[in-house]
Amino acid sequence: MASLADPLDLPSGVRLPNRIAKAALSEALGDADNSPDERIVTLYRRWAQGGYGLLVTGNIMVDRRHLGEPGNIVIEDDRALPQLTAWTKAAHDGGAAIFAQVNHPGRQSNLMDLGHQPVAPSPVPLALPGAAVPRELTGAEIEEIIERFAVAAKVCEEAGFDGVQIHAAHGYLTTQFLSPLTNLREDEWGGDPERRMRFLIEVVRRVRARVGPGFAVSVKLNSADFQRGGFTEDDSRAVVEALALEDVDLIEVSGGNYESPAMSGTAASSTRAREAYFLDYARSVREAAGDVPLAVTGGFRSRSGMQDALTAGDCDLVGIGRPTVTTTDSADAILRGRAAELNTHEIGAGMRGLLGRFADLKALDGVLNLAWNTDQMHRLARGQEPDLDRGVLRTAVAMVRRNGRVSFASRRGLK
Repeated sequence: MASLADPLDLPSGVRLPNRIAKAALSEALGDADNSPDERIVTLYRRWAQGGYGLLVTGNIMVDRRHLGEPGNIVIEDDRALPQLTAWTKAAHDGGAAIFAQVNHPGRQSNLMDLGHQPVAPSPVPLALPGAAVPRELTGAEIEEIIERFAVAAKVCEEAGFDGVQIHAAHGYLTTQFLSPLTNLREDEWGGDPERRMRFLIEVVRRVRARVGPGFAVSVKLNSADFQRGGFTEDDSRAVVEALALEDVDLIEVSGGNYESPAMSGTAASSTRAREAYFLDYARSVREAAGDVPLAVTGGFRSRSGMQDALTAGDCDLVGIGRPTVTTTDSADAILRGRAAELNTHEIGAGMRGLLGRFADLKALDGVLNLAWNTDQMHRLARGQEPDLDRGVLRTAVAMVRRNGRVSFASRRGLK
């Protein structure tokens, strides 16, 4: 019977000091070259003192031409190895393990990057205002992207990261390959569930072949995308069964995408009442995962809820996301009994009657909450405290400024 304070030994030999992880949150703190700088070190030094067994970074993109948002850190080669090493040292100095979340946005690239055409398995645009129709990837381009994941993972190993997390959730490129709504291909990369999961399996295999045996390779996977006709729990269970046959150290369960952002706290009230949104699914795939440890992220708030999930054997690791932005030492507070429950902060769009005629309010609220948390991380990265009074208008203005500036940047070298 596991306790939250117990270490977790992963198949690769990486040891996590306890069972609470700071889950990935997209920091958008890259410099003009999309490399890390002192701000990300400051932020992670703060989190490293928060008692977490594992820190998972936010989106690290594998291609500078395709960003989820301005400020994404990118790893294409070892040009930023000293800065990356400083990042991992900040985590290790605090006693935490650190995984780099590696990702490609596919069609889910920055909506405010005017003139940029995203790429995807098939030319299916996001159902959001301003979304461009993506260009369908060729077979050669798919192979190149797989290689980019492997290169990024090797650089992460050289920089001292304990592992990588391949992002196969939340609507990004790997998820787009998995979903029948966004993968309409009939070649070796689509056409049935087995071929749709091929991209993810090939990324896992290429990464594992490139890094050493003591380096952890993990996957973040949607339980479902919560869209009619999309990636279902049955599809997801089949992917878990396939991953269990690979050399994988950890599978983190989440769900949703930008069109249906369950990961942002917009799950149905009945789901949210169960505290951990995706725990029922994790319980259902426990056997399919075999010896691969499971992490669940999304909705954990109370110490009792976290411990109950471990005690029942539903998961091996608990991931906490948004509460870590306003309570940076959430793990320490839970483990030492200073808090029985963690608080989170949510905002919602105003003028809902009017906006509801033109936009999906659930998706809009999800985007605003992501932006609010990004603002708070930027404060922490400057050495400031969170601003809990920051409202919707300031959040929306900052989001437009942050994401819109890329439309006026030079396109040199980004073809």
